[in-house]
Amino acid sequence: MTDVLETSAKVRTGLFIGGVERFTDEVLSVADPGRPGVVVGEAASASPADVADAVAAAKAAFPGWAASGAAGRAEAMAAAIAGIADDRDADAAILSQENGKIRFEAWVDALVFEIRWNLALMLADQVDHAHTLPVVPGAIPVSTEVAYQPLGVVTVIVPFNWPIAILGASLPHALLAGNTAIVKVPPTTPLATARVIQRVAAKLPAGVLNVISGRDENMSGLIQNPDVAKVCFTGSVNGGKRIMEMASKTLTRVTLELGGNDAAVLLADAILDDTHLDRLYAAIYDTTGQICMNAKRVFVHRSRLDELVSGLEQRLNQAVIGYGLDEGTTMGPLHQPAQKAFVQEIIQEAKDAGADVREYGTLPGGDLEGGNFLRPALVIDPDPALRVVTQEQFGPVIPIIPFDTEEEAVALANDTWGGLCGSVWTADPQSAHRVGSQLVCGYVWVNDHGATRLDLRAPFGGMKQSGIGREQGIEGIRAFQDTRAIATIDPDALAAMAH
Repeated sequence: MTDVLETSAKVRTGLFIGGVERFTDEVLSVADPGRPGVVVGEAASASPADVADAVAAAKAAFPGWAASGAAGRAEAMAAAIAGIADDRDADAAILSQENGKIRFEAWVDALVFEIRWNLALMLADQVDHAHTLPVVPGAIPVSTEVAYQPLGVVTVIVPFNWPIAILGASLPHALLAGNTAIVKVPPTTPLATARVIQRVAAKLPAGVLNVISGRDENMSGLIQNPDVAKVCFTGSVNGGKRIMEMASKTLTRVTLELGGNDAAVLLADAILDDTHLDRLYAAIYDTTGQICMNAKRVFVHRSRLDELVSGLEQRLNQAVIGYGLDEGTTMGPLHQPAQKAFVQEIIQEAKDAGADVREYGTLPGGDLEGGNFLRPALVIDPDPALRVVTQEQFGPVIPIIPFDTEEEAVALANDTWGGLCGSVWTADPQSAHRVGSQLVCGYVWVNDHGATRLDLRAPFGGMKQSGIGREQGIEGIRAFQDTRAIATIDPDALAAMAH
């Protein structure tokens, strides 16, 4: 039976500023992408004044939080995350309904946030680590200590698709580094994320962690307020360009984790057993294709093309398209009608161009008819100029492109605007390393691919238009710090040099 929230008791979330929940007269109405006309809940819609208050609260809390030291911050953060799983089932149900993803994925979304938070805390002893440059004989007799200091107030902006998990890649690192933070939750999926982060923020000193929801036109103060030191944004390439342009007005620093056009390269000796095909299928179709690091193009050695297509077809024929909370659903709706229209458009374009387009599954009816559902598709050996190849589909469709030589595969994989992730599928470790090291992207898997297979300890980020900077790991902490050099001259040695 579907576990649906009663529309007569909608979820309601507020802002959280300086340790106090704040509701607003204007609200964001959150639609259910799978059930036309159903409203999941309402989120507070911040005014520019609310945004300014959040920045002021974070600024006021910064000196005390920064002075508490990494060990003290880690202790407070560990206490703040304790018990976060108690409401995970309810959080997942809300996220499934506002996002469209299946219940299990929504549950994992919240789980990954907790995992990433705790992994960040394991780096506490490295946060304040300083090192001293030795005196060089014959040079100025100076001993220089190189240390790290937090930046100040940071804004973290997350997208609709995995909002809670994505926060875990940057928020705990920013806080552990000594910064205070404002989380901007996505306007179309604000509810579950606001609930989770407010529960954490309420256990931290007032102002250390603040939550803002609202319309984009009121959010410029999260980026251009001179008291904001850095913005960490995850979203589309066009969104990243807008953030970077806005940040340039005040020279606010940015980390941008943007879209990708990830290539999965299957060499002639690729292992195509059930285990590996299951991995590849998930890498393509998880969250109905709406993950930045999903495989977006599959390049396969021509000798293995038919075998690969057959293996993917077996899995696609078992796909159950339906409501995210329904038992047995394996693929939910796309999040937005506009995205559904775009994916339909590029599939139709491929058909019109004569490509071999194969669609699978049955669309749901009843009260789900008219929802943002699409049948998943394969586009086999398409013209490389088609948008299904050149653009990020962000939907349940993938081009399967044959190649004849390893060199051709590498060239095709790199011939794109993005460089987020990639993968190499082969039985030979040397081939995997050789090809993987030639892919121009920030993260490469071997015989695997996708968000659920990410090493959450490793630095993550893109090349080319897929982003700027890195999240996770000690690199993710350093991204929220500045280096500072303190040089001490030895006056006696300096005097001796003068004589």
